[in-house]
Amino acid sequence: MSVDRSAPSVPSARADARAPISAADVRARVADPTRWDIGHVISTGSTNADLMDTPAPPSGAVAVLIAEEQIRGRGRAGRVWSCPAGAGLMMSIALHRPPVPPARRGWAGAVLGLALVDALAALLPGRDVGLKWPNDVLVDGDKIAGILGEAGAETVVVGSGVNITLRADELPRPDATSLALLGAVGPAFDRAALAAAVLDGLSARLDRWFVADGDVDAGGLRADYRDRSATLGRSVRLQIPGGAEVLGVATDITPDGALVVRTTDGRERAWSVAEVTHLRPAT
Repeated sequence: MSVDRSAPSVPSARADARAPISAADVRARVADPTRWDIGHVISTGSTNADLMDTPAPPSGAVAVLIAEEQIRGRGRAGRVWSCPAGAGLMMSIALHRPPVPPARRGWAGAVLGLALVDALAALLPGRDVGLKWPNDVLVDGDKIAGILGEAGAETVVVGSGVNITLRADELPRPDATSLALLGAVGPAFDRAALAAAVLDGLSARLDRWFVADGDVDAGGLRADYRDRSATLGRSVRLQIPGGAEVLGVATDITPDGALVVRTTDGRERAWSVAEVTHLRPAT
């Protein structure tokens, strides 16, 4: 893996919408370049795995790695995930020794998810952009991005993959979409600018999370998640590890990130691990 941290800027807004971006492109667009140590690779196995195995930058900045292609990308529950080279925005962020108690670090993925929702909503005015619990970003009910968080002894890595120019025949599942299919990719579209917008939004939310010592209520993050949730208020089917299924209505997110569901017997229970299917539009 060869990491580009200082290459000259490569214009992203070209006739070839899948032309590579560079670390310099993104660095030039973020509000605070000193906060991020931004790397870029053409191809790698997994940006999450790369950052988990990489020491913290000596500058104290937050390590970021963007890839044009991942050949061993992973989704939730170990699923294989892939995207054609240059057709998405694949990016991971490593938080080395985050100033948050270990029991509260599970919210790192949701913090990145909120930044993704805000950045994508700005590109898609009038569309319904929200978070499907636990780790998907939806537009009008279709998946446009996924998030994967992983924790090591002292490092939390969160990664995301956003579908940018995928055609319908390239989508990994029938209920997926891309910015191109939604009409948001024109001649001037710039993936580096989108990456910078996500990092700027993440920076502000990390500050709130860190200052609150990981308390998502004190930092306002749980309220933000509720407001941007595509799951709360919906009838859902939960597939529980072991094979059981639960039907009910999603009603809340707990401070530790579990999904609260009012089941058909009228009781409310919380699940930390489950596969969720939305059964009908939000009420």
